[in-house]
Amino acid sequence: VIVGCGGDKKEAKPSAPAKVTAQVETKAQANQSTKKVAAQDNYKANSQKISISESGAYTDKVRVAAYINQFAKLPHNYITKGEAKKLGWQTKGTLDKVAPGKSIGGDKFGNYEKILPVKKGRVYRECDIDYKKGNRNAKRIVYSNDGLIYYTGDHYKTFTKLY
Repeated sequence: VIVGCGGDKKEAKPSAPAKVTAQVETKAQANQSTKKVAAQDNYKANSQKISISESGAYTDKVRVAAYINQFAKLPHNYITKGEAKKLGWQTKGTLDKVAPGKSIGGDKFGNYEKILPVKKGRVYRECDIDYKKGNRNAKRIVYSNDGLIYYTGDHYKTFTKLY
């Protein structure tokens, strides 16, 4: 929940995380068995006040999630894979060499395994979290066009609902 009024500085107090448990069926498992995927309740920001600005550049989980929740977009320091490739980035390369201070984000997340809730018209996008330099890590935020925001620290194996 974001609180505050006026200006472009916002005080944010995230809601408590929810445990996400979903039934997942892969093609090989269809009509046979299901696999449960549970997220860990490791999100500790629900007791912190977070200050964000629309013009701010953020890469950490707490502030990026609060930013998406407040402004319904990524901070300006995020560029899509396509934008990064135009600058000379290669998917196995390091982004900081061609776009210092930027992080990858805004590309569509397929949710092909249906781990996250499915709804007609819902589109998920993803962004890197805690990227500074070198190769990309496993941390991502996945967010939807209707306000859902999830964190995965293990490259899409489990998710924690942030908003």
